[in-house]
Amino acid sequence: MTTPLHPETLAIRAGRDVTEFNEHSLPLFLTSSFMTGSAEEARQLFAGEHDGFTYSRFTNPTVDAFQRRLAALEGGERCQATASGMAAIHAAIFTLLSSGDHIVASQSLFGASYNMLATLLPRFGIEVTFVSATDLGAWKQAIRPNTKLFFLETPSNPLTELTDIRAVADIAHDAGAILAVDNCFCSPALQRPLEHGADLVIHSATKFLDGQGRVLGGAVVGSNALVEPIYVYVRSTGPTLSAFNAWLLLGGMETLFVRMERQCASAQKLAEWLQNQPSVRRVHYPGLSSHPQYELARRQQSAPGAIVSFDVEGGREAAWKIIDSTQLISRTGNLGDVKTTITHPATTTHGRLSQETRDAAGVGEGLLRLSVGLEHPDDLIADLARGLEG
Repeated sequence: MTTPLHPETLAIRAGRDVTEFNEHSLPLFLTSSFMTGSAEEARQLFAGEHDGFTYSRFTNPTVDAFQRRLAALEGGERCQATASGMAAIHAAIFTLLSSGDHIVASQSLFGASYNMLATLLPRFGIEVTFVSATDLGAWKQAIRPNTKLFFLETPSNPLTELTDIRAVADIAHDAGAILAVDNCFCSPALQRPLEHGADLVIHSATKFLDGQGRVLGGAVVGSNALVEPIYVYVRSTGPTLSAFNAWLLLGGMETLFVRMERQCASAQKLAEWLQNQPSVRRVHYPGLSSHPQYELARRQQSAPGAIVSFDVEGGREAAWKIIDSTQLISRTGNLGDVKTTITHPATTTHGRLSQETRDAAGVGEGLLRLSVGLEHPDDLIADLARGLEG
């Protein structure tokens, strides 16, 4: 095309190559290796002297299509796919940092992400300081001479706290550090962190990019200069996205924008209903004017998102009653599905964190997290009302 394409079109058309068979849907290349025409061609491919496919641990046409499509959606030069979202975080950190380096990270992180930073990295000599996601002064104060990376989620899991990406990017860059943003909750349909100054965008493609809870996948998007060494790391260590998973993710991305539009609308309706329920202490949703970063969400995101968290009176007992009373909503820790899910973060996704860490992150015993799907919102309200009554 001679004119730039809209993101909705890129989600369907970007990364699509047609083989000599002129197929209309994307082909799936289930092969471990690729043949060459000669020994010299094989030498050139393995030496990186020209592009081509050799071995599916690091080069596969279906995975390549996924990478090119996601890079186009995020506005990045390049994407490196991985086997999961956690593999993407791991690959980025272990590629770009060395023993003796320092990370400044948000206190509000997915439980597994927090555990990796807090318990695994110090074993390899990488120091981590956790700060409030919303306190710009804390980000500045945490900087050390050896700070190399800033890492955050926005919105955060599970409280939907928002961080001003542009402001934190400026702080990071002034310190000579890189900013990596986990864009799992929004996806590029709602937020493009690179446009706000981030250097890397990290995805758990398992979530909204797939949208149907079928497969695991992850990705890192950014400049060619930053992603190239991550590619080398993945090639050498093997946390590879399978071709089959890439093929399913490509199909999921084709409906990303229409799904997110509907899911955000339903989430808004549920959030407004929840904040009027007597047993609900607080609703955490960026689409509500009561959200502390409501205005930031309006500037930084195109829509508030499909994740609604809320605190109920009565702590764990009341929260578990709501979960166990549901007959429609799925009781699972996954999110981003077309099927609405509910979980109790304090005993599931964040259950391995210490009580002190959960308290600091605001993950209390009465907190529930909803990932709103594509069911009719009135049916979801009726399902939640069953457990909230009394």
